Amino acid sequence: MKINRNNTIKLLVIGLASLGLNSCLNLDEEVYSEVLATNFDPTEKDIPSIIAPVYGSFRGLMMGWQGYFDTQEESADIIITPARPNGWYDGGTYLRMHQHNWTSLQWQPTNIWQSAYRSITTANRVMSQIEEGEIPITDQKDAVMAELRAARAFAYYLLMDNHGNVPIVTDFKDVSLPEQKSRKEVYDFVVSELKEVMPMLSEDVNNTYGQFNKWVVQALLAKIYLNSEVYTGQAAWQQCIEACDAVIMGGAGYSLDDNYSDIFNWENHNSPEIIFAIPYDEIYGTGNTVHMKTLDPQSRFVYNMQAGPWGGNCAVPQFINTYDPSDTRLDDTWLLGPQLHASTGEPMITYVNKVPSMAGTESNQGARIGKYAIKQGATGSLDNDFPMLRYADVLMMKAEALLRTGRADEAALLVTEVRQRAFRSTDPSKAVVTGAELLKGSSYQYGIQNEDGTVTGTGGDDIEFGRFLDELGWEFAAEAHRRQDIIRFGVFQTKSWFNHSPHAQADTRTLFPIPNDEINKNPKLTQNPGYND
Repeated sequence: MKINRNNTIKLLVIGLASLGLNSCLNLDEEVYSEVLATNFDPTEKDIPSIIAPVYGSFRGLMMGWQGYFDTQEESADIIITPARPNGWYDGGTYLRMHQHNWTSLQWQPTNIWQSAYRSITTANRVMSQIEEGEIPITDQKDAVMAELRAARAFAYYLLMDNHGNVPIVTDFKDVSLPEQKSRKEVYDFVVSELKEVMPMLSEDVNNTYGQFNKWVVQALLAKIYLNSEVYTGQAAWQQCIEACDAVIMGGAGYSLDDNYSDIFNWENHNSPEIIFAIPYDEIYGTGNTVHMKTLDPQSRFVYNMQAGPWGGNCAVPQFINTYDPSDTRLDDTWLLGPQLHASTGEPMITYVNKVPSMAGTESNQGARIGKYAIKQGATGSLDNDFPMLRYADVLMMKAEALLRTGRADEAALLVTEVRQRAFRSTDPSKAVVTGAELLKGSSYQYGIQNEDGTVTGTGGDDIEFGRFLDELGWEFAAEAHRRQDIIRFGVFQTKSWFNHSPHAQADTRTLFPIPNDEINKNPKLTQNPGYND
């Protein structure tokens, strides 16, 4: 099956984000539907309009200010936001995230909670309207309800991963304060929901871009099984392999894109590799501002931008130093060296892989995120969709599960398959990796970086399967994977990097706190361990 997508499908999915509740605890707030039920007899062509508010809500959740992307990257070992001459200290927000000193009162971890429950409330509202007949769907009802439940389960997956012990709310009209559930209970709910709705979801990948189809759910289940031991204390490696195989062998038609950079450009909805994306558009679906946060203001003239970027985040030099110079993903992911004026060719700024500290950094210091290609004349919001799940992810999830179950040579074949395009034009022999190599430690020089760039620490040789963790970093840098990955490998809790040392209560920092405002509103909520603000 050949994947054949077009921009019309993308724009149908983008829709308009509806106004939901700020959290699941404000259930007494009156919310008006954006779908008028009077004399409304929807047909199949109306379905995107009905479900669009749910998908629209994911835009702010993913790439919103200090949302999912920021928290997954800023708390990990690849991306930092140091103070710059033009600001960015922001009351210590980014320093606390880097050093794992956030609290239940801090804004940053709160946004995932609020945004995810806004998505859940929106899904619950639309499902309630359908069940009550306010939106009179007949032939498509089961399929639409299944898709909405899958979208809701996705939001609960994000809450489970980040906050752990959260309430489960499925009834839009229930205004009682919800009971808190354990992380294991949320895990069981999400897995059960996804498995139950899967048979009712479409297998068509051509007309379901940015929506939950059968293959998206299988890939999401694989991701959940991959992290099962973190979530529940019990590994699910075989279930992960089976879910990956369902995508790989199921005839969906996904494949590795010929060009790595095409997965992230402003027309990436055409990539055969993307299984599930959050669609963005510079006019109709704004919110992807990754370029604004990472580029120095002088880069405005490099891309003839219609807005001036803010010059904030960059790469940790220790991570950049792990790349093989022949790995084309280095240049495809990061901006380094002279950045030239779009018209004159004059150097505007030269990015260098040198960042002295979180406290004192010059405008040009640090590699900038260039993965999401910036077109000439870009506005303050990119057209590039955010790839949440892609085919390389499925291959690498299966590889990791094989590696962890003693099948390193089989895992190496999959890792080699993913690596091949990164070395195709430079040194193809370097694409090959062996099972024995995947059993080695990491090449990341973990430790505290001194202001002169030297590192004091023990490195990554002692990380089990550390070479595989390196592979995940090179393939998925700046894709909001890293926090989850280094928690699973034990690095998040034990290692130092840049200006970060293991927190005094490191094991508790694998979960963000329950926001203090939510606990004040609902006495049924108990704070996660380690947060005694």
